[in-house]
Amino acid sequence: MALSSNVIGAINFVAMLLSIPVIGAGIWLAMEPDNSCVKILQWPVIILGVLILIVALAGFVGGFWRIPWLLIFYLIAMLILIILLACLVVFIYMVTVRGSGHLEPSRAYLEYRLDDFSGWLRRRVQSSYKWDRIRGCLSSTNMCAELNQSYRMAQDFFNAHITPLQSGCCKPPTLCGYTFVNPTYWISPINNAADMDCLQWNNDQTQLCYGCDSCKAGLLANLKAEWRRADIILMVTLVALICVYLIGCCAFRNAKTEDLFRKYKQGYT
Repeated sequence: MALSSNVIGAINFVAMLLSIPVIGAGIWLAMEPDNSCVKILQWPVIILGVLILIVALAGFVGGFWRIPWLLIFYLIAMLILIILLACLVVFIYMVTVRGSGHLEPSRAYLEYRLDDFSGWLRRRVQSSYKWDRIRGCLSSTNMCAELNQSYRMAQDFFNAHITPLQSGCCKPPTLCGYTFVNPTYWISPINNAADMDCLQWNNDQTQLCYGCDSCKAGLLANLKAEWRRADIILMVTLVALICVYLIGCCAFRNAKTEDLFRKYKQGYT
């Protein structure tokens, strides 16, 4: 059984290493300004990663020190965590499957509409209570001020590939027909009735379009892109964890078989 126990311990050491990309994905999301304002996904990912680390550590200890009840706990708990991770991977994919940008005439950047995104994501930003908190957080960042430093001329700005969040929050929608002064200062709208966001635009640098649906849509587009990247990391980790778990189950079964065979040879059965 010693060899099988060592194999189980080594396998669980690999499982401990696999918790690192899960925790890392959660920390990366927490460090992104938009995710830090919304605070939806990062903590579930971090907590799940820490639980995988703890359970894998329990399996590592149980394998090397041959503690059967700890190995059984590992097998049950890791199966539950793998199922939870799989549910999270599928959930992220389902809520981010919708929503894409729209091209506007003579613009390199895309613009976004709230109705294009999944209902679950829209509900995270539609209530005034939730959005007031998110809006205050976004307006405290320097994402719009950076545009003023980078683009002086209108054509330079129109040819820029700005982020969805900057596109939605830092300028008015193109269809309103505002005249460019600088990236966060626009005058003389041609068609204020084209969209409700046209009336929401304010040249006050603390207001801008933070109250616009386009800002909410830009935020969701940013979240979608970041969540998709995190989902790829989680999916790869999930596949690796499943492989490690199956190998661990085989090693545990072999260890039990060897133990029974040893007892049989010694005359216990």
